[in-house]
Amino acid sequence: MLIPAKKIWLLMRINEAFIKLGFWIDENDAELQNLMAGAVFENPWFTEKQVRQAIASIRSEFLEESKLNIWLEKYKSSPRDRVFRVALVLAGNIPLVGFHDLMCTLCSHHIALVKLSERDRILIPGLINKMLTWSPDLSDKVIFTDRLADFDAVIATGSNQSARYFEKYFGRHPHIIRKNRNAVAVLTGKERDDELRLLGNDIFSYFGLGCRNVTKIYVPGNYDFAKLLTLLNDFREVADHHKYQNNYDYHLATALINREAYMSNDCLLLLQNASIASRVAVLHYEFYEDREDLNAELIKHQDEIQCVVGNLPFDGFQVVPFGSAQYPQLDDYADGLDTMSFLGGLSNKTE
Repeated sequence: MLIPAKKIWLLMRINEAFIKLGFWIDENDAELQNLMAGAVFENPWFTEKQVRQAIASIRSEFLEESKLNIWLEKYKSSPRDRVFRVALVLAGNIPLVGFHDLMCTLCSHHIALVKLSERDRILIPGLINKMLTWSPDLSDKVIFTDRLADFDAVIATGSNQSARYFEKYFGRHPHIIRKNRNAVAVLTGKERDDELRLLGNDIFSYFGLGCRNVTKIYVPGNYDFAKLLTLLNDFREVADHHKYQNNYDYHLATALINREAYMSNDCLLLLQNASIASRVAVLHYEFYEDREDLNAELIKHQDEIQCVVGNLPFDGFQVVPFGSAQYPQLDDYADGLDTMSFLGGLSNKTE
């Protein structure tokens, strides 16, 4: 299928705007610093360090020209003549978590109707408005709204509870509806100290609130927890944050009152628990005997796991190196659903 010349021109403009956004981030000027400060002021769970990390991840993985071109090349035959209005219901658990969905929508030549999370209402509009200073012709492609109406498709991200509401409200439209997910890590006991410190980034970044944060580890029966807790104590600065410290104190007190076995350092509680998801300041663990049995166990929780951190391969899962869970690449789609293919195939779903 031939792509109309006007559409090719528009896609080039969108590509160029994202590349320029990357260069602007590199400048770290007063405008960007004020934008970050506003986000931190609005949400007490956002810190300057974490906002910078989120922006740095987007800059390095999403806005690098060569990576962007390679990614878009896979979908060059997807666009159709019709433009669709795609409702985006964004989460706000970590800074800029909805940026990738918005980027996919624009790069698919659709119109994004964006409902921001109340917890992250500063950063995405700020970055998009900056892009529009270079490409004002794209201004009609992004519409921020508190009330979604007149849309053709939906991409919504939220909790398991909100997902049930999304299914009821948006179910008759083509949709991607995401629920709670987390990352898990598989340790063998042979990890180097530097690898375990990198695991700390996967656990503590964004206070553990992201869908790619490690909330549970699987360890062999003779695992040395003392070494792990000592190395992870390097991240005790997270406890300087009052909300994190309050969670730590509460869950420690709960474990003591319930006479629940636990291990701890200055910033983390380890609890033996079968659940994938854990609470803030808590890391679950479970023992395993061999990789094959563990693989089968992971598959049972496939709908709860975003990725696996470690050095061992597991069938059916994306396995990422220690320390890289919070740096997804452009084609690391949430829940393993190819957002670009979904958007590119909308005409077949709606016609």
